[in-house]
Amino acid sequence: MVKVTLISHTPNPEATVAAAAKLCYSPSTIETIMDGLTPEKTASFVEMLSEIGHESPIEHVSFTFGVEGISRACSHQLVRHRIASYSQKSQRYVSEDSFEYVIPPEVEAIPEAKEEFIRQMEAIDEGYKRLANLLTEQHKKVFISEGLEEKEAEKRAKKKAFEDARFLLPNACETKIVVTMNARSLMNFFRHRCCNRAQWEIKEVADQMLSLVLGVAPNLFKNAGPSCVSGGCPEGKMTCGKIKEVREFYKEMK
Repeated sequence: MVKVTLISHTPNPEATVAAAAKLCYSPSTIETIMDGLTPEKTASFVEMLSEIGHESPIEHVSFTFGVEGISRACSHQLVRHRIASYSQKSQRYVSEDSFEYVIPPEVEAIPEAKEEFIRQMEAIDEGYKRLANLLTEQHKKVFISEGLEEKEAEKRAKKKAFEDARFLLPNACETKIVVTMNARSLMNFFRHRCCNRAQWEIKEVADQMLSLVLGVAPNLFKNAGPSCVSGGCPEGKMTCGKIKEVREFYKEMK
């Protein structure tokens, strides 16, 4: 199950954005930039930036999320958002013996399909274990021949075996990742990944991220969401055709 946690964020994110905007539009000094930024004034600055499309000040705040319960198929989509930082559980250094995996809802809904899916995952797991063991034994012999004690040789051999055994692992394999994005990148992420046409898993990640940041910066993200929340649908003939429902969903979220 997808779970997103907001690990940390820039303190007072909306005040930071407002201060950056204030510097652009007033003769304030750095020493006085935070003066007079009441909650009302801060909200006014943030709203003004949204209205005029001035997005660079919102790059000064960032949010760090922990994402778990997603598949490698999902994480490969996530890391395509390049203005961000990522730290992901390594299949090279961490054993995937008896790995967890994500079952797509469409597969889950059909008993026969689910049964076949699980059977294939179990077969891959067994293959991974066998391959890792074969590689470990070979690497261990080499390390011992190079003068390592048996215990240390086996430890290193196992680590080295993971590197090649991982090639058997499926896109369904569960992973964990830490993601940091600035607010401007998050806005772009939400426009693309909150859309109904986004793959179901990354849409769930995006929706949970949006819900979390709304809790700490509601004014900053009040217009965030898929493109159709604040404008027309950019998908053309590929549109989901449910703009009214989508707008209502994100209105209720906020």
